[in-house]
Amino acid sequence: MKATALQPISTAHHSLRLGGVLLLLVLLGACAHAPPRNPLATWVPSPNYDTRRAVLIVLHYTEQQSAQESLDTLRTRNSGGPVSAHYLIGRDGHIYQLVADPMRAWQAGPGRWGTITDLNSASIGIELDNDGHSPFAAPQIASLVSLLGDLTTRLNIPPTQIIGHEDLAPTRKIDPGPYFPWAQLAAAGFGRWPQSPLCDPPTGFDPWMALGLIGYALDDRPAAVRAFHHHFRAMQGEALDAQDLQILYNLAQQIDGGGNACAQPPPAS
Repeated sequence: MKATALQPISTAHHSLRLGGVLLLLVLLGACAHAPPRNPLATWVPSPNYDTRRAVLIVLHYTEQQSAQESLDTLRTRNSGGPVSAHYLIGRDGHIYQLVADPMRAWQAGPGRWGTITDLNSASIGIELDNDGHSPFAAPQIASLVSLLGDLTTRLNIPPTQIIGHEDLAPTRKIDPGPYFPWAQLAAAGFGRWPQSPLCDPPTGFDPWMALGLIGYALDDRPAAVRAFHHHFRAMQGEALDAQDLQILYNLAQQIDGGGNACAQPPPAS
């Protein structure tokens, strides 16, 4: 009888202890996600701050044989040091996230785009499972378009600010390479792309100024042209031709807000 009478008390005591343990775990979890505080200072929090804000999205190819191989590479220390990316998209279209959006992934390395030199701090990196020598799979590009729609909307990144790794580092990188379907991305509303019709630029047009206006660094002009050719013409080459001048003039007009108006001939007298 005594044992029976004590049973409810024991159960209640056990429940209280369990609740206390759970509360402690919740508090510890909250502390683990709290911002670091300097013990030398009095904590007087201000709401006037923000996390790292990306203004670019950089596309890469993995140059490996499978998504699993790339996941291993992006999560471990390699012979060249640790690398990472915010997202990896498999050939089957599956999207993996490896680094939270507000955090700095080690994906861009040294380079420049426009006035931005610390690309890791200013960009979201997306790796595409591709060996560098093959066309990109349709499900993969479909998932990329979906992801770009999410990121540009949620993080307020301009849809034109989608570039390749080669664009920001033309002297040392070639990804995502000439097989990447930039025109397909542009048709979905992402990245810069020339708009029809293409016109011959006016006398005095400076193609190098236009190339720099787009964002390319001009320290090594042949490398910049090579990256431009991969991106906008899916071809090799380190010298500008007449069609390049038309494309550069077209893109420069878009950036300057001049639309895509071709120079009209003077009216007949």
